[in-house]
Amino acid sequence: MPIKAYDLSGRTAFVTGAAGGIGRASAVLLAEAGATVHCADLDVQGLHETATLIKEAGGTAHTHHVDVTDRARLTQAVAACEGGLHVMAAIAGIMHSSPVLETRDEDLDRVWRVNFKGVLYACQEAARHMIADGTRGSIVTMASGAVDTGGPGLLCYGVTKAAVVQLTKTLATEVGRHGIRVNAVAPGWTRTPMTDRHDSEAQARTESFMARLSPLGRVGEPDDIAHAVLHLASDASSFTTGQIIRPNGGVAMPW
Repeated sequence: MPIKAYDLSGRTAFVTGAAGGIGRASAVLLAEAGATVHCADLDVQGLHETATLIKEAGGTAHTHHVDVTDRARLTQAVAACEGGLHVMAAIAGIMHSSPVLETRDEDLDRVWRVNFKGVLYACQEAARHMIADGTRGSIVTMASGAVDTGGPGLLCYGVTKAAVVQLTKTLATEVGRHGIRVNAVAPGWTRTPMTDRHDSEAQARTESFMARLSPLGRVGEPDDIAHAVLHLASDASSFTTGQIIRPNGGVAMPW
């Protein structure tokens, strides 16, 4: 069992992007801390695998086949959380890479719908339920180390993650009076299916380069980021809101 401040027993968490990567690691860890976890994603097979991991470890999981850009479907899934909603982890996101001069409207629109509007919808639904139920809950969004520095080809991704940061800070100021906390996690380069976009040789070169940028000499793993999500979801961060937590291996150290 986790120490008391991290104990989520009796609470309900909703995790988008739960079929793999950081979303899966977060769903599993929240369940390990005692939460009943509602896992949402487009990947049905991945959802099943995540739920199986949770149940085999003795936890409770429910799955929802959800496109986060479909507000009505997301609303329906969140409404299925019996006993109230205590934690929303809006993690679903996609990657797109193209130089600024070659970025098309359809590229930006697609990434914007998932990475920003999908997070916005999840935050709105969570906040509405928490306010109505009087739940002093926690909303955790997923930003990126890309908000701290420019990177070639990362216009769409970086812009949408920067928008998530602004959403997080703005919502925190609006719902704090209800006892609801809103924070973001901005991971550094983390080994996930989303970052595994190259052949094995190119992937190894990329990971080696990113590891050299970190004072710790390594890249991130999904569990590294999931522990930041758990911290923000739990009472251990009860005096933390509107903040950006950066588990990035020290690659960026903003004031």
